[in-house]
Amino acid sequence: MTQPVIDVNAVSFSYDSRTAYGDRGLALDNVSLRVDEGEYLAVLGPNGGGKTTLFKLLLGLLKPTAGTVRLFGEEPREVLHKVGYVPQSITAKPSFPASALDVVLMGLANRDGKGLFGRWRHTPAERQKAMQCMETVGLEHLAASRFSDLSGGQRQRVLVARALVSDPLLLLLDEPTSNIDPQGKFCFYEFLAELRGPMTIVVVSHDLSIAGSAFSAVALVNKTLRYNAGPALTAEMLTMLYGTHDKTCPMGTFINSVSTIFPTLPEKKHD
Repeated sequence: MTQPVIDVNAVSFSYDSRTAYGDRGLALDNVSLRVDEGEYLAVLGPNGGGKTTLFKLLLGLLKPTAGTVRLFGEEPREVLHKVGYVPQSITAKPSFPASALDVVLMGLANRDGKGLFGRWRHTPAERQKAMQCMETVGLEHLAASRFSDLSGGQRQRVLVARALVSDPLLLLLDEPTSNIDPQGKFCFYEFLAELRGPMTIVVVSHDLSIAGSAFSAVALVNKTLRYNAGPALTAEMLTMLYGTHDKTCPMGTFINSVSTIFPTLPEKKHD
């Protein structure tokens, strides 16, 4: 069996050390997840369900209360140079002077460890690489435009280009379409699918409607985790989210209605 890109093994996490070994206060409870090379995974769940905590564990910003988190077989903080990160959004005031290309070039700081504003002088080869990333996201014609003048969707693509400029093997995106209109949202996920190749992509979102689109797999996090090796939510996932699947009660009727909106399949396991 090949080494996974992401290996989360029996992880629990509590923000309150006094309840670290009890059920009360756990943000994540005995969560396991394996993500292989080239996978395009959506990690979905309600606000407060633990998906942001899981994301921070993957970035090495938190350490698990129990269990282990490994990226490429190592501690997350040891391999951040292999990881590209796209935040939910970046607020840019109209006076923010950086161009779209300048923002992309900031991504090189992740590679050399000098921080977001580590250096402003770049070699011709680095600028050419940044332009290639702008072309990859289809915005080379806006390279000289002020980042603050771009639309929400355009800004997100620039942030993807910023993550790509350091040649990551793993791309992590946090709520990347929260500021994009519904039509642009699905175009964005199709666009990410075209980037995959050997790169592994993980998207964290509270938006269940993106399930069944371009993803190769989906995981649902609501304190615990359920995984499906396919793009659809499963009946088990909906039950975990909304409660017991019972047609005789109002909540059961709601679950059945949700099942007709979102495609559901029997849950698949990892090979």
